[in-house]
Amino acid sequence: MYSDVLIAGFGGQGIIFAGKLLANAGLKEGKKVVFYPSYGAEMRGGTANCTVIISNSMIPSPIISHPQSGILMSYPAVKRFLPPMKKKSQVVVNSSLTKEKFKREGIKITEVPANDIAEKLGTAKAANMVALGVWAYVSETVSLESLILSLKEVLSADKFDLLKVNENSLREGWRFASRSS
Repeated sequence: MYSDVLIAGFGGQGIIFAGKLLANAGLKEGKKVVFYPSYGAEMRGGTANCTVIISNSMIPSPIISHPQSGILMSYPAVKRFLPPMKKKSQVVVNSSLTKEKFKREGIKITEVPANDIAEKLGTAKAANMVALGVWAYVSETVSLESLILSLKEVLSADKFDLLKVNENSLREGWRFASRSS
């Protein structure tokens, strides 16, 4: 088993947190994991992206030129990162911030109104968890349970009040994907 994902959006959308959570879930399941973050100098509003590779065997390089899947949380992220995706990629697009319909031959795009769903659950800041829940369902790389168990390990102690909304957002993303397939 080998799976890689590029997660991209604006700084402040929890892009790096989503990658750390996914990496921790992969480790929890006894898999080999690489987490490779990249972000601009700005904390909020700049670009942020990371790649996570999860495999049953050794991972030779953290660099991925043509990802096999993606979670793209903003319009600029879709414009930049959809073109290099491999054929047969699974891509989750946050349709709350990307009103344009995107298509690319050979790529399955799952649109999810992540911000809208997260807002109904208590905070639009959990849109990253909604999208990650969708991706986890469609990719079948890690279980929902591993992601939820990883929350306590990845969230900083001062953010423990967000455990429930993050868990609910992951679950709702998973449900959304299961109803959409």
